Amino acid sequence: MVSQHRRAEIIDALRRGTVPKNGLDALAVGIERFAATLDEELDAAALGRGLFKAVRGDYGAGKTFFGRWLQERARTRRLATSEVQISETQTPLHRMETLYRRVVERISTADSGEGAFRGIIDGWFYALEQDVLGDGQLDAQDGEGLITATQALMETRLAAVTKVAPAFSATLRAYRRALQAADHALADGLIAWLSGQPNVAAPIRRAAGIKGEIDHFGAGNFLAGLLIILRDSGFSGLLLVLDEVETLQRMRADTREKGLNALRQWIDEIDAGRFPGLYLLVTGTPAFFDGPQGAQRLAPLAQRLHTDFMTDARFDNPRAVQIRLPGFDLKLLAEVGIKVRDLYGLGCQAPQRVVQRVDDDYIAALAQAVTGNLGGRVGVAPRVFLKKLVGEVLDRVDQYPDFDPRAHYALTIADTELSAQERAGRAASGVDDIEL
Repeated sequence: MVSQHRRAEIIDALRRGTVPKNGLDALAVGIERFAATLDEELDAAALGRGLFKAVRGDYGAGKTFFGRWLQERARTRRLATSEVQISETQTPLHRMETLYRRVVERISTADSGEGAFRGIIDGWFYALEQDVLGDGQLDAQDGEGLITATQALMETRLAAVTKVAPAFSATLRAYRRALQAADHALADGLIAWLSGQPNVAAPIRRAAGIKGEIDHFGAGNFLAGLLIILRDSGFSGLLLVLDEVETLQRMRADTREKGLNALRQWIDEIDAGRFPGLYLLVTGTPAFFDGPQGAQRLAPLAQRLHTDFMTDARFDNPRAVQIRLPGFDLKLLAEVGIKVRDLYGLGCQAPQRVVQRVDDDYIAALAQAVTGNLGGRVGVAPRVFLKKLVGEVLDRVDQYPDFDPRAHYALTIADTELSAQERAGRAASGVDDIEL
């Protein structure tokens, strides 16, 4: 049962034409066949294995939806999650220091939304104190003794972190001292540096005995250190989703080559056991995986990602390194529309009227109309269809007792409300409509 708060989040996101961040099980269609295998892989990550998965699908196939759906499943298994969109200017794939910063900024847990990094670190210190008190050899009222014993246990636990990220350990020690001294400004600065933020003041760095900013190689070590802290804090690991890796195809040649090689390094280092507990999921279009400007430009990467998709999609292997999303047909599009209508009806003003006037037949007709308006390409229709269904049909039926969508609503889709891929799907009515 979806809570009213979660329901409102989902409906608001669809009304804006975006993918909801939570509650996606209530909308999932066509991807249930992957669930059992992915759950097994998440369980393996929770036990300390590193895993890699690539998801391919055309625009509109639901790659972002799939990634967020998997994140929800991961959080139920006590994995932290983070989602990063790859872009040339903001998050180039080959700049590990930038990628690490974005991962930390967007890290989420089951107990909190994005920005859970500081809570994870504070939770680790709290877990240390509980472990010390759990031995029964120390009086909880002995503040000095608790600090000393916790410090000793911290050094023992940090030994594993120090092996992979000495600066990470040094900053944690300094952060602990700042908390004990109630120096909140110093604590804030140290957390900022630890999370990869640039331009942290020199006095703050000197307090921890560190220099400069986190570089490419240091960022990889910090990620390994973060995985250790997560496991030591009661979390099982980290699911990291790198969305839209196909943007590498549109980057400058040197940036593209570095990005492809970085992806190859990710796969090799996960296989080598450098990131235990990390489940890395990347999403991209078939053109990225198969085209000349994508993974095929780097033979070692193409070999690692190669998967046979020549057989019928019904027999695809969900355990393969690369899986393909089936995409939408009209039946699935109408099915998700019915789910949205039923979810909408759980908290609206007139649930009975909504179900009666926006019945299954009307939803199927609207799905067909939106698809026809977009050149018959069902794959590019889901976002527009759901936005129209919620914002222009369900909202009006709910608010106006005399509104009948069959009599009072005519579908219109303006170019200004479409993305470039959606505009490309519209049928040209003449040569003047074809952009050269």
